[in-house]
Amino acid sequence: MPLINVQIISGRTDRQKRDLMRGLAQAAMDALDVPEKSVRVILTEVPATHWGIGLTTKAD
Repeated sequence: MPLINVQIISGRTDRQKRDLMRGLAQAAMDALDVPEKSVRVILTEVPATHWGIGLTTKAD
């Protein structure tokens, strides 16, 4: 069972998140030749203040 774990910075719309999850699931189905019901996608939203880029945060 493929498990895809994705972390993104908060702020995307529900539609964007749904489209991303569907696209990732479809890619796994195509690449691994597995049925839809076997694919899992976990999307975690991270606040910009908790996302570090070098010595600063994305919020900065």
